[in-house]
Amino acid sequence: MSAAQEAAGRPHDPNYLGHGHAHRRDHAAEHGEHGLESKRIIAGYGFWIFLISDIIMFSAFFATYAVLVGNTAGGPDGRALFDLNNVALETACLLLSSFTCGIASIGAQTRRGGWFYGGMAVTFILGAAFLSLEIHEFVGMAERGDGPTRSAFLSAFFSLVGCHGLHVTAGLLWLLTMMAQVFAKGYRPDILRRMLCFSLFWHTLDIIWVGLFTVVYLLGAGQ
Repeated sequence: MSAAQEAAGRPHDPNYLGHGHAHRRDHAAEHGEHGLESKRIIAGYGFWIFLISDIIMFSAFFATYAVLVGNTAGGPDGRALFDLNNVALETACLLLSSFTCGIASIGAQTRRGGWFYGGMAVTFILGAAFLSLEIHEFVGMAERGDGPTRSAFLSAFFSLVGCHGLHVTAGLLWLLTMMAQVFAKGYRPDILRRMLCFSLFWHTLDIIWVGLFTVVYLLGAGQ
C-alpha cells in the first residue's frame, strides 16, 4: 500500500490510533450543542413555572377585588373614579411596548444591534410612560381623599393595580440590566436565555393588564 493510500485510509480505519480522539472531539461538539439547547429548554420551562405562580397570585388579587368591589363604605365607586381616557392611553403604551419588545427579541436572536437597542429603548420609554400615568392616577385619587384606606373596594383596587405596577417597575430595571449585559458581553447563549425570560415576563404583564383593564376599569366604569 502506498503512503497516499495509507493516509487516505486512516480516517476510515477504526483501529487507527487517532480515530478515537477524532470521535471524541465530534462527540464532545455534538454534546455541547445539545447541552446549550437543553439549558435553553430548562431555563424556559423553569421560568414558565415562575410565571404560572405569578398568574396564580394575580388570580387571588382578582378574586379579592371581585368580592370587595361593591364595598365602597359610602365612598366613590369605579364610575366616579376611573378616567377611561387616561386608562386607554396607559393600555396603548403597554401594548405598543409588547410589540417593541418583540422587535428587540428578534434583534437579539439575529445579532442586529440596531433592532435590539432600539427596541429595548422604545420599550423602556413606553413602560415608563405607563408607570407615570398610573402614578398620576394614584396620586390624584389620594389627594381627593380616595386612598387605599377609604374603603375595602379601594384597598383591593390599589393592591391589584399597584402590584401590576410594581411588576412593570421590576421589568424596566431588568430591561436596563439586559441592555448592559449585551453591551458588555455580547449575544452569548446565556444572555439570550435571559432575554427569552425577560420577553416572556414582559408579554405576560401585558396579558394581565388586558384582564385588569377589562375587569377593573371597563366593568367598573360601567356599573
